[in-house]
Amino acid sequence: MSEQARSRFALSFTTGALLAREGELVAEVYLDHRNWNATRAHVIDNNLLQARTSSSNLRITRETIQRLSMLSDNELELLADASPTEQRHLMWAAACRRYDFIGDFAEEVLRERFLLLSPGLNIDDFDRFLTGKTLWHPELDDLKPSTRQKLRQTLFRMLHEAGLRSPNGEIVPALLSDRVAEAMERRVPSDLRFFPTTTPFTQFNNEVQ
Repeated sequence: MSEQARSRFALSFTTGALLAREGELVAEVYLDHRNWNATRAHVIDNNLLQARTSSSNLRITRETIQRLSMLSDNELELLADASPTEQRHLMWAAACRRYDFIGDFAEEVLRERFLLLSPGLNIDDFDRFLTGKTLWHPELDDLKPSTRQKLRQTLFRMLHEAGLRSPNGEIVPALLSDRVAEAMERRVPSDLRFFPTTTPFTQFNNEVQ
């Protein structure tokens, strides 16, 4: 079994959901400082995210920065200048990069069902995915039912906020802008794999390899 297969899934994404608004605000601070420590201090000291308590301020700021740190400086510049839809797509990609659990679900369930023309995405799909992952991640067997429910609720809320799943559970095709699609394709493998889209993987992937 590979080292990656033996590693435990990080599951701390239940802090907040997509964090699109928070991501935009923190990205703007980072672009002023170009330093994550300075960014963290500024956001926390000024309660930029308007958290109700100091503990939630620390928690949300930490989670937002962990996700944003998955984006390149060029992607962060795009995020700060992006439309709301582009911001949501970039923050979804950041979450997929930060959490293998989310990225695997996006690629193996969300995108796969979309390409197979299966319109719905429901609780059973999540449960089958989680059960299948226990083969490589036996720690998932130890999750309490309440934790499983929280993970599913948060993930589905993120999908809804990203505009990729409707309130009634239907998969919504991702209409990526050209500049977001280009940013996703500059990753190897292409991060278009995280989206329900028929946009082909084109020249950007080939140029990097």
